[in-house]
Amino acid sequence: MMQFADPSLTRLRDRLPGLRAEWQSKKPFRYLVVEDFLDPAFAEAILSAYPQPDPSLWDVTTYAHQRRKFVLTRDFPEPIREFFAMTASQRCRDLFSDLTGIPKLLDDSELLGGGLHQTASGGFLDVHVDFNLHPRTKLHRRLNLLVYMNKDWRPEFEGHLELWDMTEKRKLEHVAPLFNRAVLFETNEISFHGHPKPLATPPGIMRRSLAIYYYTKERDAPELAVEHNTIYKQTTGTKGYVKTLISSAQAAVERLHTGGAWKLSQDLVRKSYRKLRGLPPENR
Repeated sequence: MMQFADPSLTRLRDRLPGLRAEWQSKKPFRYLVVEDFLDPAFAEAILSAYPQPDPSLWDVTTYAHQRRKFVLTRDFPEPIREFFAMTASQRCRDLFSDLTGIPKLLDDSELLGGGLHQTASGGFLDVHVDFNLHPRTKLHRRLNLLVYMNKDWRPEFEGHLELWDMTEKRKLEHVAPLFNRAVLFETNEISFHGHPKPLATPPGIMRRSLAIYYYTKERDAPELAVEHNTIYKQTTGTKGYVKTLISSAQAAVERLHTGGAWKLSQDLVRKSYRKLRGLPPENR
C-alpha cells in the first residue's frame, strides 16, 4: 500500500492543462520546471529518510566529466521506495504520456543512471546529452525526471541545472536545485543539460536529487540516431578544461587500482580508436 502516492499524482493531474501548454511551448527541446512537485508531506518524508553517502553502499566512481557524485539504485528506505514505485506505476506513466504526448512510456527497473543522487563539494557533471538506447534492453530513452531535495540552497553554492541549446551556444535555463522542485525534459540528440560548475557547498552539505528515466519501444524515424553513450560538451571555458583534466587523472588512478594497467590501457585504446574514426562514445 502506498501512503503518499495518491495525493502527489492527484495534484499533478489537476495541474495538467497548464503544464501541457508550457511543455509544448519550449524550444528547441521540450521541458518543464515544476514547483511543489510532490505532496508536501511526501517530500518532507523523503528528505527525512534520505540516506547518508556511505561509500561502501553508494557508487562514487569518478569520470572525466563527473566527479564526487554518489549514486544509489537499490535497498531504499521507505518512503523513498514508495517514490520509485509511484514513478514506475502505470498511472504515473500514463500521466506523463498525457502531459508530453509521448505514448506508451516504460520505466526502467534497473534505474540505470537514475536512483538517488547526491554530489559533494567540488563535484560537477558536465553538460551532455544522455545515451539514446538502454545498453541492455535497447529501449529508446525518452524522458528525464529530476526531483530535488535541497532546503536553504544558496546561489553561491552553484550546482544549478543548466539546459543548453548547443546549436546556438545558448543557455536556456539556470535552475537552482531547490527542495521539491522537479525538472522534466525530453531525451533526444539536442537536450543538453548538466551542472558543470563545481559545487561550492560547506562541508556536509550535499546536492541531493531523485532521478527517473522513461523509455519507449519505438521512436519516430526523424529522431533516430546511431547508438551512443553520453556525449559531453565543454561550456565553462579554460577552467572547464582544467577541471576535466584533473578529473580524468583521478579517474585513471581509480581504474588502475580496480582493474589494473591492462584493462586501463584497453579502455584507452578503444576510446581513442572510436574518437579517431569519428564514432560516438560506445554505449556499454
